[in-house]
Amino acid sequence: MAVYHLLLSTSPSLALPPRRPNFSSTRRIPAHPRLTKLPSSPPSSSLPAIRKTLVRSTLREDPVSPDAESPTLLIGEDSAAFELGKQKLVSWVYFGVILGVVLYVLNVVWIDNSTGFGKSYIDAVSTISGSPEVAMLMLILIFATVHSGLASLRDVGEKLIGERAFRVLFAGVSLPLAMSTIVFFINHRYDGSQLWQLQGVPGVHEAIWVANFVSFFFLYPSTFNLLEVAAVDKPKMHLWETGIMRITRHPQMVGQIVWCLAHTLWIGNSVAASASLGLIAHHLFGAWNGDRRLAKRYGDAFEGIKKRTSIIPFAAIIEGRQVLPEDYYKEFVRLPYLAITALTVGAYFAHPLMQGASFRLHW
Repeated sequence: MAVYHLLLSTSPSLALPPRRPNFSSTRRIPAHPRLTKLPSSPPSSSLPAIRKTLVRSTLREDPVSPDAESPTLLIGEDSAAFELGKQKLVSWVYFGVILGVVLYVLNVVWIDNSTGFGKSYIDAVSTISGSPEVAMLMLILIFATVHSGLASLRDVGEKLIGERAFRVLFAGVSLPLAMSTIVFFINHRYDGSQLWQLQGVPGVHEAIWVANFVSFFFLYPSTFNLLEVAAVDKPKMHLWETGIMRITRHPQMVGQIVWCLAHTLWIGNSVAASASLGLIAHHLFGAWNGDRRLAKRYGDAFEGIKKRTSIIPFAAIIEGRQVLPEDYYKEFVRLPYLAITALTVGAYFAHPLMQGASFRLHW
């Protein structure tokens, strides 16, 4: 049963130094450092800066024992939270400018066959083998190595060049590699050997559509922090706990598996199967690597969340380690998920445009 806890938040100058929870010495799991309580008697001059925040928690006092019903404070952060009143117009103007610059540079340096390196990159990978299946796997392997490799070096990289500079480096290298992989898949998705043909079976198209639609609701919550993605706000490694994280601790992996299975079932050939094999393997590694990085960054705080969540969807809920609030649906009735709904439906109808644009690149 969900309960409410009253927290106080104020400026950083009034907060106590953050403490990591110690699960070995107490049964009660303390709050995440960002939720640390204030001193009992803050200076009166700072009282206007203090506001009360109501935080809902469904966490058990002892995640290991399903019989322990006493709730505690949330350790992590609220996923997909978006408060319009806290948004700054200038930040979104910066975001628009940065997005425009990135797309322009990406077009000149990578997409445009007359000036960019995208086609040369695809041709170089394709010459390794005449097999589109091998080329597909190689493109995914290269992207996965760079993407996960840079993610693993995040702590070191941010110390050397700063959070924003490292995010620019990370995105600047990952984005063209990801785009090349996607375009190659679109252009060669019907190459290779046909393994089965279910496209004419009644109900299959509808089932595939629903599966693809649902898969996009399993995006990792950090994806919604567009200002951090574009380095307008300082990028952070978040410890999420609510929303989709209650269902699975690795929603991106689950969503990718659902997407891969749906597309492979629909296309039914060896190229789709090889793409799915590579993507699923990459995300399985990403799940392990993500847990490792969060454990290194947050220590016992992450271990507390790990005990009350699961990798397999709904496993922690079924086992009683996670109890959903009565109004759990409200954690999804938020602007980011409304945007995902619109974009997913729009992407479905825009499939012919994406296919035509990819074909014109001749990658």
